[in-house]
Amino acid sequence: MKCHCEEQRDEAIQPDGSPCRLTPARDDRTGGITAQAKPREEPKQAPAPELADAWRVLLLNDPVNRMSYVVMVLRRVFGFDEEEARRHMLEVHESGRSVVWAGTREQAEAHMFALQQWHLTAIIQAEAR
Repeated sequence: MKCHCEEQRDEAIQPDGSPCRLTPARDDRTGGITAQAKPREEPKQAPAPELADAWRVLLLNDPVNRMSYVVMVLRRVFGFDEEEARRHMLEVHESGRSVVWAGTREQAEAHMFALQQWHLTAIIQAEAR
């Protein structure tokens, strides 16, 4: 197998701009240079996000807003169906809070802000490990 970089000792660039994967080596039988293939290096993958990056959006109970209004807001902000929005509303009504969303901090802050724009009380909280 011959490569245009056989005369060179260092790795070269092929005419198409890609690096040459063949490296020159001495052939003691012929006294010339032959090419040997280098093993391909696999790219390293980024580590998976850790649990520390997980945040929750909590909707808190307030005495001001009607239940039907809370259901309507949950449907518009999160795209919940009627049943899921009612379940979260009842959980807020009965226990004082409901986790309505979980994910990255930036998205959690955006959802919290959207709920606050609708005059609902919402906070974000880091998930426990």
